[in-house]
Amino acid sequence: MENSDHIGFDNEKYLQEQSVAILDRVSRFNDKLYLECGGKILYDYHAARILPGFDPNVKMRLLQKLKDKIDVIMCIYAGDIERNKIRADFGISYDVDALKSIDDLKWFGINVAAVVITRYQDQPGATAFKNKLESKGIKVYLHYPTQGYPTDVEKIVSDEGYGANEYIVTTRPIVVVTGPGPGSGKLATCLCNLYHEYKNGVKAGYAKFETFPVWDLPLNHMVNIAYESATADLMDVNMVDAHHLENYGVEVINYNRDIEAFNLLKRILEKITGGESMYLSPTDMGVNRISAGIINDQIITEASYQEIIRRYFRSNVDYAMGLATKETLDRSIEIMEKVGAREEDRKVVLPARKAAEEAEAEGKGYGGIYCGAAIELHDGTIITGKNSHLLHASAGMILNATKHLAGLPDSMVLLPENIIDSVTHLKKDILNGKKVSLDVEETLIALAISATTNPAAKMALEKLTELHGCEMHSTHIPTAGDEAGFRKLKVNLTCDPVFSSKRLFVSE
Repeated sequence: MENSDHIGFDNEKYLQEQSVAILDRVSRFNDKLYLECGGKILYDYHAARILPGFDPNVKMRLLQKLKDKIDVIMCIYAGDIERNKIRADFGISYDVDALKSIDDLKWFGINVAAVVITRYQDQPGATAFKNKLESKGIKVYLHYPTQGYPTDVEKIVSDEGYGANEYIVTTRPIVVVTGPGPGSGKLATCLCNLYHEYKNGVKAGYAKFETFPVWDLPLNHMVNIAYESATADLMDVNMVDAHHLENYGVEVINYNRDIEAFNLLKRILEKITGGESMYLSPTDMGVNRISAGIINDQIITEASYQEIIRRYFRSNVDYAMGLATKETLDRSIEIMEKVGAREEDRKVVLPARKAAEEAEAEGKGYGGIYCGAAIELHDGTIITGKNSHLLHASAGMILNATKHLAGLPDSMVLLPENIIDSVTHLKKDILNGKKVSLDVEETLIALAISATTNPAAKMALEKLTELHGCEMHSTHIPTAGDEAGFRKLKVNLTCDPVFSSKRLFVSE
């Protein structure tokens, strides 16, 4: 329910310029281009948060415009499968995300030519994933660690290096090479196939389709700093592309990994092509017209500032849960200090903490834990909730927010006692759960049940869609049921790095 006054990005302008740029690049390489797609093709919520108005699936809309010219290769790193790496915005592992992406691409009419499991070394999880894909009729290729990489270019670009990996068969002029996350092996996959193409006499090309950092925005533009925050675990740093400056006399922005690796990549490409240089700078490689869609710099600057704070909270929570290193947390803090951001600059933080203090003052916590939650509605109204023996703080907040949106009195009861009693009986007496208060997901189900007989509950239920894209903060790390509920509601959630229970093992 985004207000048009808060739109900073025009998707149609971007689509027009980006599609022209891609087709122009294809024409430079004999109508065969390997296009490494950085970031997410689908559900790019980072871009949607920092560029209000950005369609999270606009890249897919772009591919649909070109779908008769496109094959897709999906890459996934064997190590990510083995350690069950999780994509945070969906709460699913990278291998499951790859399956979801294949389904989504097919639904949009995009052909998935193959899946490549990269840096494969007989990992049992990766082997099982290969078998699962093949049982569903999907062509799977195994690529192994490249011999000689990164120092011995002669071996890298040889039958022992890139040539040791099987050629991936594609039939269309644009081959989009994508993956569920960074480090999935997209570049190596492009270069392996490029090696085979040139060996077979096909002078194909390579390019990158990335969104961030934005090469034609200033180095310290908030959008570009937000990219650094999003990649704090990779320690990415935006820099002026010295190669581009030297060759063209123009100051453009790229990130350290691409700039530092360019000389090696240039040598590899020249070896593959027989001495022909495709590019003079890493920025040359990119096909990125995202700036064409920016229509309000002030709006995207503020949105990016808020994203930096969100990423800071995420790093704190990941560190508390053992999912991030101290270096990642320190990097997030460093970026916060760089832009002068404070926790309280996120409007929902202090109201959530105040709600927790009120719960403690009233003695209304559960099990000695006092939690608070706050959500900012699209009109700027902030609604809070406190935990109790019946509801998690976040669940109470959702009910309070829907009552406000429906124009119902705050004192009105939406969930009859018999429904709550039935759920708590199930959790405690039948399933032997230790926490019996209702989480967000359970509360949403209970609200739907209540709506069948209670007109007020039905009115509240219909208002849930108005929470999409709202900002929310909790004083405690959400349980799985809270997080799943908010993911479905598409709420932008942050929380303090505090566990909701004093127990080491928390079950529902």
